[in-house]
Amino acid sequence: MLSVCRTKIYFRYFPTLSPRECHSTSTIFIRKNKPLKDPLSAFRWQGFKLEEYLIGQPIGKGCSAAVYEAAIPLSSNYQSSEDSKPLEGKSPDPQWDHGSVIQAAEAKPIQTNPQRAAFPLAIKMMWNISAGSSSEAILSTMRQELVPASGSALSGEYGAVACHRRPVFGKKRLEPHPNIIQVIRAFTSSVPLLPGAYVDYPDVLPLSLNPSGIGHSRTLFLVMKNYPCTLRQYLSERNSDAHLSTLMILQLLEGVDHLVRHGISHRDLKSDNILVELDSAGCPWLVITDFGCCLADENIGLRLPFTSWYVDRGGNGCLMAPEVVTAIPGPGVLIDYSKADAWAVGAIAYEILGLCNPFYGQGRSSLESRSYQEDQLPALPDTVPFDVKRVVKMLLQRDPNKRLSARVAANVLHLSLWGENILVPKSLNLDKMTGWLLHQSAATLLMDGLVDRSRVETKMKTCFLANLEYEDLWEAAFLLLSWRNHSV
Repeated sequence: MLSVCRTKIYFRYFPTLSPRECHSTSTIFIRKNKPLKDPLSAFRWQGFKLEEYLIGQPIGKGCSAAVYEAAIPLSSNYQSSEDSKPLEGKSPDPQWDHGSVIQAAEAKPIQTNPQRAAFPLAIKMMWNISAGSSSEAILSTMRQELVPASGSALSGEYGAVACHRRPVFGKKRLEPHPNIIQVIRAFTSSVPLLPGAYVDYPDVLPLSLNPSGIGHSRTLFLVMKNYPCTLRQYLSERNSDAHLSTLMILQLLEGVDHLVRHGISHRDLKSDNILVELDSAGCPWLVITDFGCCLADENIGLRLPFTSWYVDRGGNGCLMAPEVVTAIPGPGVLIDYSKADAWAVGAIAYEILGLCNPFYGQGRSSLESRSYQEDQLPALPDTVPFDVKRVVKMLLQRDPNKRLSARVAANVLHLSLWGENILVPKSLNLDKMTGWLLHQSAATLLMDGLVDRSRVETKMKTCFLANLEYEDLWEAAFLLLSWRNHSV
């Protein structure tokens, strides 16, 4: 009965498909396109001080930070553990300093971590070498890390009253999205001595902890949800079928499109910077993280003035889009990042589809984004759906003008996954497209209300309907039909 009523509502308000109706449909779903529940939602005024957390074992480290599992002891999720101790502002017991703890943690199977339920949070401690020790300088220097921060994440720095908060210099505000990490707490604090510090990152410790250290005594801490593994770890342990692989690529495209809509480019997309958990049906849920290299300047948007070689073009040179890596600095030169992350998704798709990333290899099999030609790209397995093969190929076009945008590429996969009945004829039918959208809208509303909201497929359909635009939808549909007609 509920499904019938909602279908009648949609036919009443959206009898034909037009730009106006597309906008009306997307407006309904925008408010439903939210991330999962904040693990600290029950502790609204807690978690803004490092001393409130129980710090567990290392999760991993990169070139600018270390990440640890964490919990707030008063949380119902917390269970005492002999392997973790509360942070007390002093050097921990020498037994804590396990030299190979990170490597050991990475070697564990994805679903066999008995401590994860006890530590629902992850704390990222930035290494502060050049920002100084004042909170204002730290927040300004590391502002890119704050791009995915929630509206209340910095309340501990600026006070609980919203009017007393000051903006972080030049930082764009990114609305929450299911496929983007959300920083739920951000604060500055003195650098503690954490497990593995002397072995894994002794040089960046402050003098008070290491006489040879070059780090400052205070730094930035970011609190996020604790995810089981990275995409690289997930793919190394299991082979996904064609449907799940398509859903994973689709999630990355939805996340990148969300960034582009907010004038942000990640600029360091790779399987190590994508986190994974499983939804209630066992489908991998992907979340883009680590925004330290992102372009998020409110004054320039996605077009970066490239006046000298000293301008930062982003991280991960192997997956740097051709238009970025081949740019030559000069007066008036701009690098357009609007499709750079979409190109990186095309490269990562090879990993998701069970092959080596062609831009990571060695020897003759290795390609360089600076010089490769499209016909050098490795063929994808026969088990990969035809539409997915075409999307990956179009994402890896050297010329950004010929490359698919993340939005159109995502729409192609949405139509391929859910809209087969409207693609059977050789020409598009407006009435069928309208009916299909109405059916998808009603079904998604019903599923969102009655089924576990952590289901990836439901969230992806919500993303599609929330970002529905007339031109992008028809471009995707015509592309699909033209590919299929030419393949016959």
